[in-house]
Formats: sequence, structure tokens, C-alpha cells
Amino acid sequence: MSARYTGLIERYRDRLPVSDDTRLISLGEGNTPLIKLNYIPKLTGKDVEIFVKYEGLNPTGSFKDRGMTMAVTKAVEEGSKAIICASTGNTSAAAAAYAARAGIAAFVLIPDGKIALGKLAQGMMHGATVIQIKGNFDDGMQLVKEVAEHAPVTIVNSINPYRLQGQKTAAFEIVEELGEAPDYHCLPVGNAGNITAHWIGYSEYACQLGDTVTEACALCEGECQYTNVVVCSKRPKMVGYQAAGSAPFMRGEMVDNPETVATAIRIGHPQSWDRAWKVKEESGGWFDECTDEAILAAQKLLAEKEGVFCEPASATSLAGALADIESGKIPEGSKIVCTLTGHGLKDPDTAIKQSTAPMVTVDATLDAVRNAILSNMPD
Repeated sequence: MSARYTGLIERYRDRLPVSDDTRLISLGEGNTPLIKLNYIPKLTGKDVEIFVKYEGLNPTGSFKDRGMTMAVTKAVEEGSKAIICASTGNTSAAAAAYAARAGIAAFVLIPDGKIALGKLAQGMMHGATVIQIKGNFDDGMQLVKEVAEHAPVTIVNSINPYRLQGQKTAAFEIVEELGEAPDYHCLPVGNAGNITAHWIGYSEYACQLGDTVTEACALCEGECQYTNVVVCSKRPKMVGYQAAGSAPFMRGEMVDNPETVATAIRIGHPQSWDRAWKVKEESGGWFDECTDEAILAAQKLLAEKEGVFCEPASATSLAGALADIESGKIPEGSKIVCTLTGHGLKDPDTAIKQSTAPMVTVDATLDAVRNAILSNMPD
């Protein structure tokens, strides 16, 4: 019988910056499903394989748990008694949960009125001190960095390098399940930490020790962790999609007042700006943007045709991939992985607003229920 799964740090301990004595702060994160889509690829009329990495099935419902288990583990190891983050929702939920697990305090700054209720509820239930600011995520991020200089708190946003170390493990899982890296990996891009982390993961997984020294990966900045050589095998083209109203990578500059229904990527000043550009260049990938209408359509398509319910920001990866498959930018014969960053229950209000499934109210009688069923049966 196999050992019980206890979280990604334990599973990848030899590839993460922890020691045998490190107290691991875990909720069993990682090991999320890689689901092969059946119906949607047929709609494209192209010969492609599309998989979705459903990160919404992490403990707090988003990919943020991967990074948070590492960030909080290291914060505790270093003696921190409190953590702090700015958040559009998912980071605050993860920070609050892992702080509760560790027995330390959590302070989260969120934009006033710009956070999905599912995410707000999580932070509050886990006991975090929630501070709503009259500003957006970017304002909150600046404040967090300033506060950390004057208060004994550890920042757990993606500027914390341990966050990316945890998040890179998603790439490990994908390669292990597929047997190789996909041809294209498509992700929503907000703060740009996740696309950076995935590339680190793919690059590390592809590195083998050998006899001849070659140029180190750009993300290592010339300092590769491998002592002898970097020999890189197949890695995917990394493709980052932004919401059209919040697309600094498409504008080539920061956006001061981002707006989109995809609140998780409503970020105009990405903290991993420079690294994400390196990922694009090194992988041969690209950035693009999707309208809110296309994002919501992809969210609905996934739910109705594949049984996968993700939050709007997550669907950006599929919306963008479908557009690039249609245009031929992603060619036939490609194997594509789309990261779905968060669960659909994070933002139930948006989901309900666009749902077309009928809600029928009838008397509590057999005839009434039978007639309601018969009248709504498919042809």
C-alpha cells in the first residue's frame, strides 16, 4: 500500500529549500487533477489535445496554496509570528488558512468592494485580520511593502521567493503525468508569479547532470543550482493571457486603473514583470489578451460541456488558447495544458448571473415535478 499523501513539500522535499528538521505547514495541497478535455477540442475542428490542470481543487480552492505552504513553512522556520499580503482574494484565503494551520497571525489587505464574496469569506473564517483599503491591489501591494519595513511581519505575496518554489511543483506534476512537458502551457496572468514559477519548474525538471557546461537558464541569472551542467530537454512554450482591461504586458507598460470581471487578475502593476518577460523570451512563448465576454464564455463552456467549474480568471487560459488554436498560432498536433487557477465557487455571483440553466418552481406533487422534468428534457 502506498504512503498517505501529505502535501507537496513532503513529496518534492529533495527539490525544495527545506531540511529534515523543518516543520512543514501543510494542508495536503498539490496533486491536483490534470483533466483531458473531451468535447471542447472537437469544437475547434483542429487536431489538438487540451488538458486542464484544475488547481481549484487545492485546500483553499486555488493554486495559491502551492506557494503558501512553502512561504509559511519558511516564515515559521525563520521565527516569524505574523504574515501579511495584499490580495484580490485567493492569496488572502490561502494566507489566512496556512497561518491558522501554523498558529501565527495573518493580516490581509484587500481592495474595498473589489473582492469576490467567496474569497472574502475564507479570509474572515480563518481568523485573519482583513483590512479593506480604498484603492486597488497595486495600492495594497505598495502598502504591504512599506508596512513590512516598520512591523515584524513576513510578506507572503509572490515577491517572497519561497512562493515560487512551491508553485513550481505544478510543472513537476504535469511532466510526471504526461510523461513529458506539453508543447504549450497556457496560464492567466495577473501578478505574473505563476507563469514564472511554472517555467522554473519545467526548467528544473528538464535539467540533467552531465560533463559539459552550457549556458544557464535565464531565470537562474547565471547561477544554476546544478553544480556541473545544464542540459535542457523539452520544455513548453509558455503563453500568458490577460484580461483586456487589465493587460500591462500587452500595453508594454503598467496600467494604473485595471478593470475586468476576472478579479483575480485585476492587477495593473505585476510584481514579476521582469521575470515574466524572461519566461516569454526563453520559452518562445507570448502574451495576449481576452475580452471579459470571451473569458465568461470559456468559463461557461467548461462548466456545461466538461463538468469543470472554475472562476472567471481561470478561464482566461482556455479562452486565449481557443483563440490561438483557431488562428493557427497554436498548430494542429499540439498538446496543450491550461492552468485553471481557482474554483468557480470563489465567485458564485458572477456564475449565477450568466447561468442559463432554468430554475423551475412547482407544487410539491408528483404530477408537477414529473411535468417539469418532461418539459425540460432534451430532444
